[in-house]
Amino acid sequence: MRTKRSIYTILIILCMGFTVKAATLVSPDGKIKVEIQLTDKIYYSLYQNDRLLLAKCQLGMTVDQVSLGTNPKLISQRTSKITEQIRPAVPLKFSSVQSTCNVLVMKFRNGFTVEFRAFNDGVAYRILTELKGDKTGKVKIKNENITLNVADNHLLHLQPAKDFTSNYETNYTHELAKDWIQSKAMATLPALIDTKNGNKILFAETDLSDYPCLFLKGADQGLVSAFSGVALEEKQQGDRFMRITKEADYIALTNGKRSFPWRYFIITTDDRQLIETTIPVKLAPKPAIQNTGWIRPGQVSWEWWNAASPYGQDVNFVSGFNLDTYKYYIDFAAKNGVPYIIMDEGWAETVHDPFTPNKKVDLHELIRYGKTKKVDIILWLTWLSVEKNMGLFKTFSEWGIKGVKIDFMDRNDQWMVNYYERVAKEAAKYGLLVDFHGSFTPKGLEHKYPNLISYEGVRGLEQMEGCQPKNTIYLPFIRNVVGPMDFTPGAMINMQPEVFGGKRPNSASVGTRAYQLALFVIFESGVQMLCDNPTQYYKNQDCTDFITQVPVTWDETKALVAEAGEVVVVAKRKGAKWFIGGITNGQSRDLSIDLNFLDKNKSYKIISYSDGINANRQAMDYKVDSLRVNSESHIPVKLSRNGGFAAIISL
Repeated sequence: MRTKRSIYTILIILCMGFTVKAATLVSPDGKIKVEIQLTDKIYYSLYQNDRLLLAKCQLGMTVDQVSLGTNPKLISQRTSKITEQIRPAVPLKFSSVQSTCNVLVMKFRNGFTVEFRAFNDGVAYRILTELKGDKTGKVKIKNENITLNVADNHLLHLQPAKDFTSNYETNYTHELAKDWIQSKAMATLPALIDTKNGNKILFAETDLSDYPCLFLKGADQGLVSAFSGVALEEKQQGDRFMRITKEADYIALTNGKRSFPWRYFIITTDDRQLIETTIPVKLAPKPAIQNTGWIRPGQVSWEWWNAASPYGQDVNFVSGFNLDTYKYYIDFAAKNGVPYIIMDEGWAETVHDPFTPNKKVDLHELIRYGKTKKVDIILWLTWLSVEKNMGLFKTFSEWGIKGVKIDFMDRNDQWMVNYYERVAKEAAKYGLLVDFHGSFTPKGLEHKYPNLISYEGVRGLEQMEGCQPKNTIYLPFIRNVVGPMDFTPGAMINMQPEVFGGKRPNSASVGTRAYQLALFVIFESGVQMLCDNPTQYYKNQDCTDFITQVPVTWDETKALVAEAGEVVVVAKRKGAKWFIGGITNGQSRDLSIDLNFLDKNKSYKIISYSDGINANRQAMDYKVDSLRVNSESHIPVKLSRNGGFAAIISL
């Protein structure tokens, strides 16, 4: 009788679908583990070295009126392993990335699947659907449920957002989870969670397409997802904003058969792993461009930050946004091996018409002149001007323009995400580079269209006094982890915060001179601005010579010293040369840099730029040293408060 009852029970279970209560996926090295539980919801918990980090986080999605992930019925599950070699078209850390992960695919009733991947330095998951949809195959995504069950004592490093018009340029906040959650505030991605027991977790997203950006907000359950609704009505504000005035009660109208963005966790016991991780590369979509040989990352001389104001004995013209000034910038770029100049707001008669250059500028003469000097031009535009004149990519290509800097999107809804992709695709068609400003952070599109070589989405140096080292020191551990970052470094007027007095045209930075040089090595961007005035660079030619030697793409990256929010020192290799960059917060430090990454039995020359003895007070004080080193050498480095260290090592 007992046997018959058991068989009957099993048959009922089979009819209802599998009732597997748990599945486990472990990283290839066995150190990271994700445990999945299927009860009333889909729950997962994250472990490292058997230490529980996040417990019973939730995932799910509401499509039309169906809640995928509520009372889940598992149909099947399978495991596999992925091993592949990735060669990024624009390598910001490594020219070759070895990707190995274990995979768990769980297929459920109601037409959806959840895929988990476990790497040696993190975990990722995404939802896939096979839904019929309406007559066009579309479904309405009402919400995606993402709940991170953080402990009260976890320290959250977050970039606040007042609403979905965020341009990702606020300072980070650093609050205990219980306090931030209670505030019901909202934040952008990426987010860094310090578990306070030796682990840090960076949470972010990638492979975002036809879907809104993910935000986090505080709720009783912990950190939960928030998305902009689909725009039903809009209103233009000024010459560069289009604000949503009425939203739908759904976040996306999209294909019913598709994969959704990856949600990933980089898990570390050593902050150096945050610098070296390549998970965003491993999860990114495959390139949609087959021929990427024309994509030429590089440095750019930029005129906006210093108000186009060269001066001195060699300047016999009235400087400003005019032909003579831009020729001067081209001459500077040519003399110093900088492949591009950017022409920011003012090159066109109006921001509305990208086809009519400012007569004072004479764009076509500058294009011709630049070609004779092997210097190309990137043009600034508002996103609204681009949207209303999508034919400009063809026209700019015919003119000889090499790239565009598109600004002020300040939106994160599904339509705007699609706008980014339409622009990158159209620009690629005509051989143009793209740099997005007033933008969200990288979410994988830069791998699908590698001509998208940078994004702003950062509180960068354009803020001058508003760009403080105590905030900037977090960028290598949070913002720059997820992709290229157009910070616009390179200030030659440097001040400690209590005496700051910079203002255009005499733009200045907080932090030391050596700090500014180090940023070119530490920060990753396919287009790296030289923000300051050519006049200042000529006056400081030794610093300029260092800056213009620093590549923007790399073969190898090694984090030497890394403590999030405190200090970072990174070594990067391009060919046979190594570059070192290090910065600190408001705390001065004495470090010893181990050069064991150099080839053994070889002698190298190192030229270093260090904080001077008076840099604590006079931030422009720096010293240059040169000596011979090898793989057994240790270099003593003294960092001033808000200071830095930069070096080039060659055979």
